[in-house]
Amino acid sequence: MVQEGQAAPNFELLDDQGRNVTLKSFTGHPLVLYFFPKADTPG
Repeated sequence: MVQEGQAAPNFELLDDQGRNVTLKSFTGHPLVLYFFPKADTPG
């Protein structure tokens, strides 16, 4: 699990057009990552 203040690990996923995107591909560009709370937890 990623802790607050820790760098996010590199990952790969598909964008809305089915293309592979990696976190590393955004190096040098502004990026906001949002990690939502686990289901059914307060917060």
